[in-house]
Amino acid sequence: MTDAPGDRSLLEVEDLVKRYPVRRGLRRAAVHAVDGVSLTVAAGEIVSLVGESGSGKTTLGQCVTGLTRPTAGLVRFGGADLASAGAAELRAFRRRVQPVFQDPRSSLDPRWPIERTIREPLDAHRDGTSAERGERVRTLMDLVGLPRQLAWRRPRELSGGQQQRVAIAAALALGPELLVADEPVSALDVSVQAQILNLLTDLRERLGLGLLFISHDLSVVEHLSDRVAVMYLGRIVETGTVADVFTRPRHPYTKALIDAIPHPDPARRMTRTRLTGEIPSPINPPAGCRFHPRCPVALPACATQDPVTTSFTATHSAACHVAAASVVSLAAATEPEKKEPQL
Repeated sequence: MTDAPGDRSLLEVEDLVKRYPVRRGLRRAAVHAVDGVSLTVAAGEIVSLVGESGSGKTTLGQCVTGLTRPTAGLVRFGGADLASAGAAELRAFRRRVQPVFQDPRSSLDPRWPIERTIREPLDAHRDGTSAERGERVRTLMDLVGLPRQLAWRRPRELSGGQQQRVAIAAALALGPELLVADEPVSALDVSVQAQILNLLTDLRERLGLGLLFISHDLSVVEHLSDRVAVMYLGRIVETGTVADVFTRPRHPYTKALIDAIPHPDPARRMTRTRLTGEIPSPINPPAGCRFHPRCPVALPACATQDPVTTSFTATHSAACHVAAASVVSLAAATEPEKKEPQL
């Protein structure tokens, strides 16, 4: 029996910053890829990270998996801080957290049969005897729905969906507790996408896996996730359960992303919020709220003041001056009128 989502903390990201130094002519600058992000994933929970290309989602995923070292902030896994971890601790961490990449064709060695690809993590960590590793490979192929007769095929002989199943099987080889999946279905046909998403959901149920699912496709995220974090230009602007975010979005950027989901109702298509302009440069992000140059309802404060995070419920929060102002207005409207005491 697996833990229910939220039973125990698995991943904690606190005030994470990642900057890449660049040169602009003779001047040094930095790309603000991730700028003060905090995020949690519980055991058995699926948390989706969404946003446009360039919002910092992939960089955050790389920091979480240890592929990129953050500039500042904390990444804790099972309560242990990765920044202060030694070589042995990092080796143990890599068993517990595994990435799944966007394009399986680029993550699988084209020369290796898939049996060797799935087995490679077991060989690298010297798990069990040779016979036990072979049996583990067969078990993993069964787990992800790969026929055993494909074991000696090479990636080019497989379909895109089968290739991604190989990548997932290899990620599961060491028995991780968390998968970080970066756009794992965006390179696949729509019908195959559904199969891989169903597989990830099934693996969560059977193995109690936590999943950080990175995507730009909110229609996918809505049907897969327990919670959603919306990222814009290096910062998380809204977090909440699927019901919170999709039925009561608070940030204008979240509303625009949801309105961009294709919908058969023409009336709904006519009233949707449309984003204009391009995402600003992460080398020189705007002052105040980073979304304000594209925001259709921006207030004067949005151009100069960083918004603080406002909690609307125990599970739903957003960093937005407009959303915060609406909460203040609602509180004022519902506050009982104070009457003068009778003399």
